[in-house]
Amino acid sequence: MEVLATGVQRDERPLLERAFAPRHDVRCLETVLTADTLPLAAGYEAVSTSVNAALDAPALEALVRGGTRLITQRSTGYNNIDLAHAERLGLTVARVARYSPYAVAEFAWALAMALNRRIVRAASRTRDFDFRLDGLLGRDFHGRTAGIVGTGRIGAAFTAIARGFGMRLLGWDISVNPQCQEMGLEYVELDRLLRESDLISLHVPLMPSTHHLLGARRLAELKDDAIVVNTGRGALIDADALVATLREGRLGGVGLDVYEEEAGVFFYDKSLEVMTDDTLARLLTFANVLITSHQAYFTVDAVEEIATATVRNVDDYLAGRITECTLIPKSP
Repeated sequence: MEVLATGVQRDERPLLERAFAPRHDVRCLETVLTADTLPLAAGYEAVSTSVNAALDAPALEALVRGGTRLITQRSTGYNNIDLAHAERLGLTVARVARYSPYAVAEFAWALAMALNRRIVRAASRTRDFDFRLDGLLGRDFHGRTAGIVGTGRIGAAFTAIARGFGMRLLGWDISVNPQCQEMGLEYVELDRLLRESDLISLHVPLMPSTHHLLGARRLAELKDDAIVVNTGRGALIDADALVATLREGRLGGVGLDVYEEEAGVFFYDKSLEVMTDDTLARLLTFANVLITSHQAYFTVDAVEEIATATVRNVDDYLAGRITECTLIPKSP
């Protein structure tokens, strides 16, 4: 089968092509699938999309008219797909249920460390031969409290690293992970976790119950010098409320690898354009905010696993199999 893969990063392409090579042909495009680029998918029974694809009802209908029957998304998240409408159209939809949790957990820690020790500011100064330490004072993480919001595979990997730092561990989730408990993590109510934690890392999926999980009320509960890291989904944090909190001079640092309005911005070069998103532009002005463009997953190990799972989703579609990656099974 020939598969169209859209939203493929340059470094991702050889890994994706290598995974597909033994069994299927794949055409890789850097272009993200949107209303304007849907005609590119015409004639492809199977389309592999990135998390930034805009797959609402009209887009899904256009795909079906073009002959698409399988959408296999190269991410764990799928809130960009109108699943109810896809099912009505008879589409098969799959995702990547899991990949290296260490990629995201380690990147979350990279953000936390960079913020705590002012690494970006220090590196920028030394490039200008400014070797002062003014404004670079950090804190030991050892002995302080880490709050892990979401203790699945990624949250557990983050917890293991926090344990290595010698931190007190607090967690919140709808279900208990015995692995985290064995590492000494104490499960508490979310509000208590937010009040007591020096470092808070978000690792829950985006759903109605977690949308703006950190809004104005909960942001007000944080310690004034707390560090917040989000490598989950952008809309877990109310970005406007976050700006208001930062304007009050609160929070020791904020690390965002995701942003609730990132579609159409992240993964693109916008350096020669006017930034029309006032909230994102304002966030980028704060010295204690570090924003990266949804790259936490982007390691060789994780991308290879994602590529392998995507190929397996195509195989499962052809064989009529249902797996943990299946969101909507193939119609009889």
